[in-house]
Amino acid sequence: MGRHGQTAGPRGDAGAHTTDVVVVGAGPVGMTAAALLAARGVSVTVLERNATTSDAPKAISIDDEALRTFQAAGLAARLERIVVPGTGTRYLDAAGRAAFTARSAWPFRLGHPFKNPFAQPDLERELAEHLREAPPVALRLGTEVLAIAQDADGVEVTTSRGDTVRARYLLACDGGRSTVREQLGIRMAGRSFDEVWLVADVLEDPHDERYGTHHGDPARPTVVVPGRHGRCRYEFLLHPGEGEAGAPPPFALLARLLRPHRRITPEQVERCVAYRFHALVAERFASGRAFLLGDAAHMMPPFAGQGLNSGIRDAANLCWKIADVLAGRLDEAALDTYETERRRHAQDTVRLSVRLGRIVMTTDRRLAERRDRVVARLLGTPEGRAHLEEMRYRPVQHHRAGLVAPGADDGPATGVVLGQPRVHDTATGRTTMLDDVLGPGWALLGVDVPASALDAAAAACASLDPVVAHVPADDRLPRATEARRVLVDLDGGLDREAAPYRGRVVLLRPDRFVAAAWSAQDVAAGRPGRDLATALHLAAHDETPTPLAVAG
Repeated sequence: MGRHGQTAGPRGDAGAHTTDVVVVGAGPVGMTAAALLAARGVSVTVLERNATTSDAPKAISIDDEALRTFQAAGLAARLERIVVPGTGTRYLDAAGRAAFTARSAWPFRLGHPFKNPFAQPDLERELAEHLREAPPVALRLGTEVLAIAQDADGVEVTTSRGDTVRARYLLACDGGRSTVREQLGIRMAGRSFDEVWLVADVLEDPHDERYGTHHGDPARPTVVVPGRHGRCRYEFLLHPGEGEAGAPPPFALLARLLRPHRRITPEQVERCVAYRFHALVAERFASGRAFLLGDAAHMMPPFAGQGLNSGIRDAANLCWKIADVLAGRLDEAALDTYETERRRHAQDTVRLSVRLGRIVMTTDRRLAERRDRVVARLLGTPEGRAHLEEMRYRPVQHHRAGLVAPGADDGPATGVVLGQPRVHDTATGRTTMLDDVLGPGWALLGVDVPASALDAAAAACASLDPVVAHVPADDRLPRATEARRVLVDLDGGLDREAAPYRGRVVLLRPDRFVAAAWSAQDVAAGRPGRDLATALHLAAHDETPTPLAVAG
């Protein structure tokens, strides 16, 4: 029996290609996962049935969370040149008047612009080039997965090239019609929608806004998202009889729909398709040593702009855990927390996407009028305006269960993400972004705590090999030592992030979620050791065990 009681399958022969992780699907999510694993020294083989990366501009927006993940994968410099540094989304009412613009409540909190239009072919090209330059990665295009078998030690994938790939784990990133999901026997739950939308990507467009626009006209709900170099995405809700999902829309229809916005020639049409949207979530995100990510795990309408971003969150959550299991820092049971931590947020994001489509993109004139009255009332109060303009209706990732230690009732939250301010690092004398200081692994920050408490917590967490730093308060600069660096606030960002944790030692996971926050008294009482041995699934080591080295 393998992990989760998976029935044993055939073992690979001596001629099988071996790797730590096999990724099925070379779309943005699969290649991001491969890049994250490679950045942690994990060997990866990526299998993609198509002979090239996609030339279809499907996804259109990546957010600041996704860009922070790309930064962790060593991709920030590549991708900065292919995105529009976006500002948010503008919503128009039924009469075409600007109602409000939804932006970040705290611009640049995660170190990147908030919501950024891009072209998927550009993204896939840059990701593929990065992987070709990454030694632990083998990118195999034109290779279809025919069969999957698992045993207690790994996964064996039979490919259309007549060979097999043997890996410890498999990541299914092969889209909404996932072959892997089908072979694993995992079903999707939810619904598909009857409405048909025409989605067109056009060139030489006059729109140059750094935000997308949702037109809430019930006569023709429309979305417009300008891109780089004159590209623009248009989405139109079709009326009955105007088109069928899967059938190529006639050029005359597109030209008519675009008439209020621009004139178009056939040569200026990059892509034009008719879609039905889906709101589906897999009944399980894992089976044995195989995990579902992205559209293979969840599909949603595009109205929240979170389809691809949710897949990137999957990769950000899972890949560091696999790397730490392979490195012996975590027990394999830690991988069970992938579904624990990602399912609820994915479901909530699907629901939000459906709700936005039903309300913002309604064709019911009375509902549209009621929507506009409610929006006007909300904008008349500070709380209501913040709710809309700061997008407080979006589900927040907060891991109340999973790979986190419970927070104290009277203490700051654990399981929430720490932002990424710019800091001055006394160890290097450089000013840079926080994640660049902390590196790809764990980190331990002493927020205005005695040096003895930080040192004791560092000793307790030594098996995680964290970067250790002191974060002072009140504009002070304690003396740095060889054993302890100091991170200094420059513009209020670090002070604001650290304020809830003042007087505590904060353990940050590699994905920058707060795993634990201990007071000096907690550290003295040995709580870090107990937390690491239980909630954090610290792996057992071969050497004589200590209370900190007991498998969870």
